Amino acid sequence: MNDQNKNLILATALSFIVILVWFWLFPPPEQPAADPNAPAAVTQTLEAPAPATTTPAQGEVAPVPQAPRLAIDTPRLAGSISLLGGRIDDLSLKTYHVTLDDSSDTVRLLSPVGEPQAYYALYGWVPGGALDFADVPGATTEWQVVSGQTLAPGQPVTLQWSNGKGLTFTRELSVDDRYMFSVKDSVANSGTAPATLQPYGVVARHGKPKDLQNYFVLHEGVVGRADGKLTEVKYDKVAELPEVAREAAHAEVVEAKTDGWIGFTDKYWMTVLVPEQGKPFTAVTKYNAQSDIYQTETRMPLVTVAPGASVEVSSRLFAGAKEWETIRSYQNDQGIAGFIDSIDWGWFFFLTKPIFWLLHNLHGLIGNMGLAIIALTFVLKLLVLPLAYKSYVSMARMKELQPEIEALKARNEGDQGKMQKEMMQLYKDKKVNPAAGCLPVLIQIPIFFSLYKVIFVTLELRHAPFIGWLQDLSAPDPSSLYNLFGLLPWAAPAHGSVLALIFIGVLPILLGISMWLQQKLNPAPADAAQAAIFAWMPWIFMFMLGGFASGLVVYWITNNTITFLQQYAIMRSHGHKPDIFGNIKASFQRKPKVAEVAKGKK
Repeated sequence: MNDQNKNLILATALSFIVILVWFWLFPPPEQPAADPNAPAAVTQTLEAPAPATTTPAQGEVAPVPQAPRLAIDTPRLAGSISLLGGRIDDLSLKTYHVTLDDSSDTVRLLSPVGEPQAYYALYGWVPGGALDFADVPGATTEWQVVSGQTLAPGQPVTLQWSNGKGLTFTRELSVDDRYMFSVKDSVANSGTAPATLQPYGVVARHGKPKDLQNYFVLHEGVVGRADGKLTEVKYDKVAELPEVAREAAHAEVVEAKTDGWIGFTDKYWMTVLVPEQGKPFTAVTKYNAQSDIYQTETRMPLVTVAPGASVEVSSRLFAGAKEWETIRSYQNDQGIAGFIDSIDWGWFFFLTKPIFWLLHNLHGLIGNMGLAIIALTFVLKLLVLPLAYKSYVSMARMKELQPEIEALKARNEGDQGKMQKEMMQLYKDKKVNPAAGCLPVLIQIPIFFSLYKVIFVTLELRHAPFIGWLQDLSAPDPSSLYNLFGLLPWAAPAHGSVLALIFIGVLPILLGISMWLQQKLNPAPADAAQAAIFAWMPWIFMFMLGGFASGLVVYWITNNTITFLQQYAIMRSHGHKPDIFGNIKASFQRKPKVAEVAKGKK
């Protein structure tokens, strides 16, 4: 076995192992089944804790009374606000549909208590001192409308409630033309005694999301930041938090002094509480097992309102799509520190962030995400070209040394130690690194992982079209051998099924062919075991990657094509003209059986 073939097998085996492990950890998405155990109608009441650690907590299961609503109507959002508690609990995303069909339902983000998978935001006050919960507005308070009937950009609404004991609470809600709500809560004291109380915000989720994907590569659950530290906690881990008696739940309490935010994130959407930046607050994550409610909270410091005085507290709520440009704008232009990290960039964030930035800008220039991925591949290959060039040159020089290596082996037959010593000296004299051929693969692995993350997680790839049948680059190729790519009158197998993994589409087939052609730059190894590995490898990869996002397969095909051209050019520059057609022809010739080979040797 010559060293060049050793390097090729090592590189191929390493790549195969990495992809196999990746495919095992992150299989292609399965269609989520309907949840037969959707939670019944539940509501939230508040328990009265001590003033210094006031907290809203989940209460008992109870019916929810109907209450008047105010409409929400913005260029990107539609829904309503319940006057019961002033809840923002009915929200859909106008510009995003559930499927590729524009006539399908828009994505529903928030839903009120009483519906399956209730998910909502709530603001209120917790009493301190001589006050009790009947004296402050909370989850079951019915607010009165003071001004406004529809919440829209430039059209705020104002709600009010009085406790009849001298405290008047006013809430002004406004919304921008994207996904940010602003909440101004104030309390005026017309009584004779000071009032001590604490403002809070809550995002509550009844049960896990029905479309929870549970992939290791994807974070779904609590996401937050406190004083520069990012926190991500999956739903299962929230349920495993320590039981805190005062919180009456499994909980984690974090004190933030300067900046932060907290809420829930899905793959493409999120709902996050954003307290006033630059001021201290308490971030709370909790889970109530009895009512199966996940909850995040922001608690601002206690305030004391003197007789004749008033206090105002401002906060914000992000509820919408995780659009990179939108979130970056909130971070850079509106001072929400680290908000871009609410997008799940993963372990290779130092690669995923610049890769996405480049892909996003290429898409802006080209206007087609598939072409942008192809352009991105060219740029990435150009960036690593110097190192890749050295690797390919090293491989070419190894080929040049083959006659000397074969002569060395013949001269030292039977003395393995001496042969290895002389071979190492030969490499040193000729300044050739036999391991350099693995570098292109080693370079590709982190780039592949990072691009996989970008395509799988970022919203901009969702429902992004390319050409013809490829209308969603975040999903696997929808074409299939099962119906001869649409020529036969029956549907292709559903994604995630066994048939879909066997009867692959056009892109995986092109991937296998591109890998196979790349192999044909060199003759098949003389060793039968090596030849068998090389013969099967492209087709194994073809089926393994068949269920991956089509955008990733487009990248891999482009990468293989560029690599093929690079290797061909370098081999020609070193005096070797690859006999591609001869190698292809040889691969279809009948191979002698092992018994025949043994007989011939005799």
